[in-house]
Amino acid sequence: MAARLADPDSGPEVGARFFCTAGRGLEPFLMREVRVRLQATQVEYVSGKVFFTTYSDLNMLKKLKSAERLFLLVKKQFPFNVSSISKGKIFNEMQRLINDDPESWLNAIAIWKNLLELDAEKEKLSLRGANLLKRKMGENDTIIAKKLKAEQMQATPENRKCQLERQIEEETLEQGDVLTKRDKFQEAELQNVRAKAVDTPNQDNLTFRVSCRCSGAIAKIFSAQELGRIIGIALMKQFGWKADLRNPNLEIFIHLNDIYSVMGIPVLRVPLASRAYIRAAGLRSTIAWAMASVAEIKPGAFVLDPMCGLGTILLEAAKEWPNCHCLQNVSILLFLTFHLGKSLS
Repeated sequence: MAARLADPDSGPEVGARFFCTAGRGLEPFLMREVRVRLQATQVEYVSGKVFFTTYSDLNMLKKLKSAERLFLLVKKQFPFNVSSISKGKIFNEMQRLINDDPESWLNAIAIWKNLLELDAEKEKLSLRGANLLKRKMGENDTIIAKKLKAEQMQATPENRKCQLERQIEEETLEQGDVLTKRDKFQEAELQNVRAKAVDTPNQDNLTFRVSCRCSGAIAKIFSAQELGRIIGIALMKQFGWKADLRNPNLEIFIHLNDIYSVMGIPVLRVPLASRAYIRAAGLRSTIAWAMASVAEIKPGAFVLDPMCGLGTILLEAAKEWPNCHCLQNVSILLFLTFHLGKSLS
């Protein structure tokens, strides 16, 4: 089952096949979340992974809370039969994963690049809007300051000539500052566009590395390093890509076991489970979100956690429900047992 692409420029309008890794027992939460949040179809799971098809863009995909990592699916098939064939035949079968169906790899790369380019464009527009807002606020402050200056000039007509000269000098300096800021902004924006272009190069000069996990019968014949080397050599021969183990543009993820063989591309370098608003390591963020979701928080409810520890469940509840579900009156009350002490007893 490979990634599908009808038009590389159509972006999120084209459905793509993804999969997410999840902690044991969290697969039902993730399946429900992708259906509700992403309107995903063809949702299925195996232990530790949930597969789905969606038309959502990268900004929506980043909002998944019960997933560990997000991948673009390249291939999913039955496991290799290693019981009755030799090591050389297994070697050839692995190379055929790339050589027999190069189109699925090219389609997956095109979708991957399209997702990143659309996300970069939206980020650029958001930055431009924020700068326009700041500029308007600055212009309003300037108008107010000019009105105050005009009132002061009318109050003291004897100093009007000196004040006019000062005003002309200040306006000249302000225009120079505005031009300087505009030049700096345009230069920074150009550098940002160039950096994004470097991060998503053409397929001819693409650099990559292979991350492989294997378990079960195949792990007794090949190590993860050997499997990664086999796949890497096949990719270099087929597409002309260059291997770069330290800082590649693209990472290929492979998981082989006795149940399935999966190949995918990590969409984000940072795991979805890494939350910027959680500073200290406590309960796993995905588990905390799942526990908060079980509570079925309603508008105006108080969320209590007497044994909160670092408060991860409360943080997930405070971050998720007011913003994503538009519940404006969800109140988060943090009970610290060591502060209450004897009052509880």
